[in-house]
Amino acid sequence: MPSSASTDPEVSRPPLLRLLVLFTLGTVIVALWYLTSYSLRGSDDVRWFTEEAGCDLRQGPCRAPLGEGRSLALDLGADGEVRALEPLPMAVALEGVEAESVMVDFVGRDMDMGLHRYPLARQADGAFRGEGQIPICTEAMMPWRARVIVATEQGRLGSGFDFEVERSRL
Repeated sequence: MPSSASTDPEVSRPPLLRLLVLFTLGTVIVALWYLTSYSLRGSDDVRWFTEEAGCDLRQGPCRAPLGEGRSLALDLGADGEVRALEPLPMAVALEGVEAESVMVDFVGRDMDMGLHRYPLARQADGAFRGEGQIPICTEAMMPWRARVIVATEQGRLGSGFDFEVERSRL
């Protein structure tokens, strides 16, 4: 008795179905490449240095020595307060370090808020500048950490700075 499924080689999938299958496979491949690339760019290979004590990013730049006469200074341009969902004009000044790139990550200290990474661009004066933003906070005051990562020919150097963010009033 013949089966209802056709095994005839002349019967093929409709062209639209083939296109959708290829598109889906392409999307999966791109997503896997991105996830692999993202995980390889983690912060595991960063040599971390402690920031100078007593600095408040809301009041001005904070400095961190990077050993061997090197240092970095992070300025969030906060003018007294850092608020969620408001643009932050960030600047990193380096001393004794020849950087290939600089990025700033914002991570929640007490609550996983995801990774918010902002690359900074080298300026004519040697500083690195860019704009970032703290995502919406669920608490009235939320503790955050700004991690500055400096890529050099010798490896990646970094430091972190703690600060508080007040939830924006609507």
